[in-house]
Amino acid sequence: MTRTRWRRWARAALGRRARTRWVHLVLGGALLMPYFLLTTVLLGSVLRTPGLLTSFPWQLLAFVAALPLAALTALFPLVRPLEVTAARALCGLPESAELAAGPAVSWDARQRTALWYALHLAVGGLVSGLTLAVPPAALLLIALPVSGPSYGAELGWPGAFAGGRVALAPAAGVLLLAGLVVVAAGAGALLARCAPVLLGPAPADRLAAAEERAARLASRNRLARELHDSVGHALSAVTLQAGAARRVLDADPGFAREALEAIEETTRGAVAELDSVLGLLREESEGTGPGRAAPSPSPTLADLDGLLARTRAAGVTVDLGGPPPDGLPGLPPVISREAYRIVQEGLSNALRHAGPVPVRVRMTMNGGELEIRMENPVSGSDARARHPGGGRGLRGIAERAALLRGSCAWGAEAGRWRLTVRLPLGAAR
Repeated sequence: MTRTRWRRWARAALGRRARTRWVHLVLGGALLMPYFLLTTVLLGSVLRTPGLLTSFPWQLLAFVAALPLAALTALFPLVRPLEVTAARALCGLPESAELAAGPAVSWDARQRTALWYALHLAVGGLVSGLTLAVPPAALLLIALPVSGPSYGAELGWPGAFAGGRVALAPAAGVLLLAGLVVVAAGAGALLARCAPVLLGPAPADRLAAAEERAARLASRNRLARELHDSVGHALSAVTLQAGAARRVLDADPGFAREALEAIEETTRGAVAELDSVLGLLREESEGTGPGRAAPSPSPTLADLDGLLARTRAAGVTVDLGGPPPDGLPGLPPVISREAYRIVQEGLSNALRHAGPVPVRVRMTMNGGELEIRMENPVSGSDARARHPGGGRGLRGIAERAALLRGSCAWGAEAGRWRLTVRLPLGAAR
């Protein structure tokens, strides 16, 4: 048990992580030198004190005065990514440690970077000084019984180990080296503990990152809804049209030809809508510019007649009630676009689950909101009646309504499947 503990302590003090932390501390001491020399020159020119460079109190004063100057330069935004890179590579941070990625933009982030920089340089300067001073002194003590006290006196070493106490000098030298190792390991552990606090993302950085992730997720969900509604509807319609053409190919070639023409028209429209959706993605990732084709406009209620015609070509009877789409006054473009997608997904949902059954669509303006009602008979194989929670299509309709602060409800009642969506017009303004 004791041997295992000693091994653990030796690994903590002399292992690879401790050695890289020691390098990080020496790097801090090297970074401190320009500030230390500058403050030494400034103090010498102002105070005009003889022996300033050789006096330990004055050197200590120059060391302390150099730290605020170093902290001041660390207020520049680009200092943080440099210190973060060094900390990640040399501090031996745990994998869970979260450090900021970019320059320090906010004032809070700059202040914490300046504090870290001053701490790194202060602790690194002390450890660097000890690293330069302690090993030669320790070697002198270890060799003192062999070299003799006169050699130590020539080097200015105090006569603490004169006479019979010279035999204790090697032990004192080993203790000095051990103390240096312990101090370096403790200083490295201190910096590793402070790094996530001082170099971690500021609250404003965390908020900006969360907003960016939420925006990317919302964009991805929007793209998924657009692809599901446009391509899914086309595939559902083409499946029914191809099945109908196959069944009557020999008996009624004329009807089969019409079905094939409807398939061609449906797929052509699906390709156009797919290009529109992918154009939105290109616009978000690349931006618009000279020489880049603009994406096709998304369909709106003005294009509803074409959608209904393609659906009827699949053998579905669609009854559109209420005022025509062109007769809905004051309909914002975003409401018109989302309403088209909702009707499209409602028709696709009916095709997938109920087959070529009659579908009734009603759109009315009521109290400052657009109300969309769709219903069709429920067949025995309709999975929607057995799973009232809805699949991806119905959840996509609910998401579209929620984004516009509207409401959505669906369910089977009295042998009919009903979908009701209300979109407030004020949500688009």
